[in-house]
Amino acid sequence: MKKTLTASAVAIAATMGGSAAWADCGEVSITEMNWASAAVVTAVSSFIMTEGYGCEVKKVPSSTVPSVTSVAETGEPDIVTELWLNSAPIYADLEAEGKIVTLANILSDGGEENWYIPKYLADAHPELTKIENIFANPELVGGRFHNCPSGWGCRVVGDNLAKAFGMREMDGLDVFDHGSGETLATSLASAYDAKEPWFGYYWAPTAILGKYPMVAVDLGAFDAAIHECNGKIDCPTPGISNFAKAPVYTGATPNFIEAEPEVAELMRNVSFTNAQMGDILAWQEANKASADEAAAYFLTSYKDVWGAWLNDEARGKLAALLQ
Repeated sequence: MKKTLTASAVAIAATMGGSAAWADCGEVSITEMNWASAAVVTAVSSFIMTEGYGCEVKKVPSSTVPSVTSVAETGEPDIVTELWLNSAPIYADLEAEGKIVTLANILSDGGEENWYIPKYLADAHPELTKIENIFANPELVGGRFHNCPSGWGCRVVGDNLAKAFGMREMDGLDVFDHGSGETLATSLASAYDAKEPWFGYYWAPTAILGKYPMVAVDLGAFDAAIHECNGKIDCPTPGISNFAKAPVYTGATPNFIEAEPEVAELMRNVSFTNAQMGDILAWQEANKASADEAAAYFLTSYKDVWGAWLNDEARGKLAALLQ
């Protein structure tokens, strides 16, 4: 356990993944998406559902596309959280069909997605903040575009944008397809520390963008119809569209909401500002902490925030932690 965690945080982290002594609700399945902020959301939610509402929580490792596909085909998991709508256009269809219900904006400020360059590079070459100037001078960004990892929704968008721009056929610009979020983050951090060029996709809130100032590249105007098509693997006509601030949702299946209305009401309240999540992620990175330890940091540092999410019974069960 990290030295900067308080004694109460140690106690919280020690119970992560455990089962409550009571059984007010049954088994609840919730996604554990494969990026840092989503893992923290799941850890916080799981702890509160377990210790405050008596649920047996099952975390389901997933990512954007597999999670919504699973809900569409099997009606599971019960809760899908930190779902970036811009990367999951099928979500609107599932909602219209009654297969999923939006409970909350899990990131109340909305998420941000962009293609970025480091601020020091933008300061030295301000023209590179427009995509056409990067294509005209690819050597200034290191001759490489860092694409989203395989299996992520943003990878589908990235591939379609690359196709629309003709990037894979360009001389002097390599589209590098990352295999994981870790390698994408490492490439950015390594370039920044060495003050080398870097050009690629990233999103906020994240610890890395909190630590390393980046400047968004202007891809042109945002077009909702084009962006929606770009989010589909089988988009017949990929086009050019900038990113917009993304709604980031928690959704749940109707069967879960009917079976566990109190827990569903809790999840309607679970929401983080970008500043709060950025602080949590920065703490996590600085302390080389796990998602559970980062959740413990949040639970001990933001008691007034999560205390307001609870019903009276759960508040009573967690009263000792709220003091």
